[in-house]
Amino acid sequence: MNVSVKAETKLHRRKAVFPLEIGSAISFVILLAGAVVFALPFLWMVSISLKEPAEVSAQGLRLIPSKIMWGNYPKALTIMPFHLYLLNTLKVTILTVVGTAISSSIVAFAFARLRAPGKDLLFIIVLSTIMLPAEVTMIPRFVIFRSIGWYDTLLPLIIPAFFGNAFYIFLMRQFFLTIPADLEDAAKIDGCTAFRTFWQVFLPLSKPVLVTVAVFSFVAHWNDFMTPLIYLNSVDKRTLALGLATFQDVWGVDIISLMAASTAVLIPVLVIFFLAQRYFVQGVVMSGIKG
Repeated sequence: MNVSVKAETKLHRRKAVFPLEIGSAISFVILLAGAVVFALPFLWMVSISLKEPAEVSAQGLRLIPSKIMWGNYPKALTIMPFHLYLLNTLKVTILTVVGTAISSSIVAFAFARLRAPGKDLLFIIVLSTIMLPAEVTMIPRFVIFRSIGWYDTLLPLIIPAFFGNAFYIFLMRQFFLTIPADLEDAAKIDGCTAFRTFWQVFLPLSKPVLVTVAVFSFVAHWNDFMTPLIYLNSVDKRTLALGLATFQDVWGVDIISLMAASTAVLIPVLVIFFLAQRYFVQGVVMSGIKG
């Protein structure tokens, strides 16, 4: 009798595990197909950057070049002053990442932990700015920055980051709400001020969301094309995204050099994302746990 019961139990377990295995296999196939779809444009860009001009203009689709032309990369990076554009881009990106992390975290802590009349209404107003298209404020911001003498400088690309970002404030606020209130109470008992509690208690525990905000901000400003196009006029102040436009002229586009330079510009973004992937995913997940 016991043998038959054990056999039936094992059979039920196999039946329960079998649908799970099928579901996992289906999910894996769907994720693999999605990964291929998203990776194909990048692979095609790399493929074109390593081809000869005759092979690029030939009919048909061929992902692997018949002859790999590594010389396309040095050629592409010498067409434009790559080192100068890289330096400008690093200045803008690093300063905006630091400014965004500092300003957004302070505002998010105030919304999450401090008590003030009308705080929730003010938070709703801050979030409502996310729905405001950038094109609406483009002309007023340009007029303001030009009137104070910031046109054709890197300041309009950097300074706004030190005044916070509504989306990043929302992410950080949601994360701060998941931190136990007991830690904050213990800090108050020890005599910590609000800022000291924020600096010594909340920030050390907020590495995932800080990395998430840093990655979002880095990618946004590294790839930003419209803002430099509006505010920068001098060639020596251009960023990499704006410098890529130099491969297009009235006679056409140097597609091979453009793809090679685009690949080189994209590499830092890929490196940053893969290095911060663990914290990035954790920060996004934890930011959505508590409302």
